[in-house]
Amino acid sequence: MPRVQRSADVTWEGNVARGSGMISAETGAFRELGFSLPTRIGASEGKTSPEELLAAAHAGCYAMSLASELTQAGTPPARLEVTATVTLDEVEGGAHRIVASEINARARGDGIDGSALERAARAADDGCPFSALIAASANVSFNVELEGGTDGD
Repeated sequence: MPRVQRSADVTWEGNVARGSGMISAETGAFRELGFSLPTRIGASEGKTSPEELLAAAHAGCYAMSLASELTQAGTPPARLEVTATVTLDEVEGGAHRIVASEINARARGDGIDGSALERAARAADDGCPFSALIAASANVSFNVELEGGTDGD
């Protein structure tokens, strides 16, 4: 894979407690997603947060990695459903850090069995750059489930 660079722009107005910001992707995939401290730590009110964007990025990266691993094993998935839950928490000294990202995935496809899925899931975690990034300072865990039993039907 070639070197990849992507960027996003943020504008923020006001102080942290009462201010708000907008996040836009350079690609135009999303524009002016609103975020603020109250919606970051409380009810989202239709706005996003840095943690939600990190969770989306981790889930997307892991799904692509798992699809690759299953395909290389000769059992390409028909469908993967991946959810990442990122946890921001207070740590020693009162600072806030990402302390965990939990991946839950379901796979469906012909010929996929439980043990092969577990092997692919481990390899997918090892091959996902976002797992590596998060694991440098937090816990990354994953759980995979075969949809429809042992043969993936």
